[in-house]
Amino acid sequence: MSRARAESTGTRMQRWRWLHTWSSLVCTVFMLVLCVTGLPLVFSHEIRHLTQTVIEAPALPVATPRASLDRVVETARGFHPALVPLYLFAEEDEPALWTVKMDTRPDTDESAARFVVIDARTALPLGEPRFDDGFMSVMYRLHVDLFAGLAGKLFLGLMGVLLLVALVSGVVLYVPFMRKLAFGTVRRERAPRIVWLDLHNMLGIVTVAWALVVGATGVVNTWADLILQAWQREQVTALRAGHADATAPVDGASLQAAADVVLAAFPDKAVSTIAFPGTLLSTPAHFTFMLRGNTPLTSKLVEPVLVDPLTSQIIDAAPRPWYATALLLSQPLHFGDYGALPLKVLWAALDAITIVVLWSGVVLWWRKRRAAKAADRAATRVAESPA
Repeated sequence: MSRARAESTGTRMQRWRWLHTWSSLVCTVFMLVLCVTGLPLVFSHEIRHLTQTVIEAPALPVATPRASLDRVVETARGFHPALVPLYLFAEEDEPALWTVKMDTRPDTDESAARFVVIDARTALPLGEPRFDDGFMSVMYRLHVDLFAGLAGKLFLGLMGVLLLVALVSGVVLYVPFMRKLAFGTVRRERAPRIVWLDLHNMLGIVTVAWALVVGATGVVNTWADLILQAWQREQVTALRAGHADATAPVDGASLQAAADVVLAAFPDKAVSTIAFPGTLLSTPAHFTFMLRGNTPLTSKLVEPVLVDPLTSQIIDAAPRPWYATALLLSQPLHFGDYGALPLKVLWAALDAITIVVLWSGVVLWWRKRRAAKAADRAATRVAESPA
């Protein structure tokens, strides 16, 4: 290699090293917060059940039939008499429960909405869930927005972009390092800084693929509010086209009859959400059924289906835009929700290793900085000493 080429390569690697160092340092504190809070969130379902902070369905025979959705709605109205139902939510892992979201009228911003959980088999109210209390709520808010709302989400998204830059630049720097040592080498006989460097490089390269996936999906998730708003503008506006002058359905329109028609038309899907007329996800005069698939992947994707409550006829099944698909795929992938407990354990282990990588990077930077200052002081003493 010529001298000019070697100098060019050295300059380029210096730039990559600078990029890796400062992108890492700027985001490290926030990434540590996300990793630490992410650990319990991976097992949020299990933790909530162990601490009995979730409402569970009472044990009933497996063959117990499900109650009519009209009875479920009637129960919700009785639980919150001054409110009207906005949505019915069905959790994939709690099929025996309906969670009903209610507010004073359908077209509110839903900031003061109330909830009630209802047994899907008996249509009996099981209580009002609290989503903003307890340890897991604090962990969730820190992880999602640092208690700063949309601004916090977008800030964490920026930190996520810096993490991706740090990961890519770290891989670039590791390539020449890998040519000198066997994969996974930790030179324990060397100085502590070299041991930290080898440990940082080994654990970093082992987890880099996972960190890239979790980092990228995390960035997408921070844009969730903006993506959903765009989806609402594009898709819900399309659904409402031609129905803007429609009047609200008469009292007594059967939600169960509409559900029967939808499930008959889409037998391989299940109901994830039902939006009532006038809400953000529906039209002024129609129910919207959000349907999910029955596989680990398609269960995270939803398709909207519009139904006339008077005739129970399907009006439209609007396609899902690509950016909404990206969000729906990113959310469960970020927390390892595509698999059962073994995948969650793997996710938690990789999260813990990433904490070590982040901390070792800080240690390396601090020790290098301290060594540089010590060298400067030594050089100053030599320069100032009498000849």
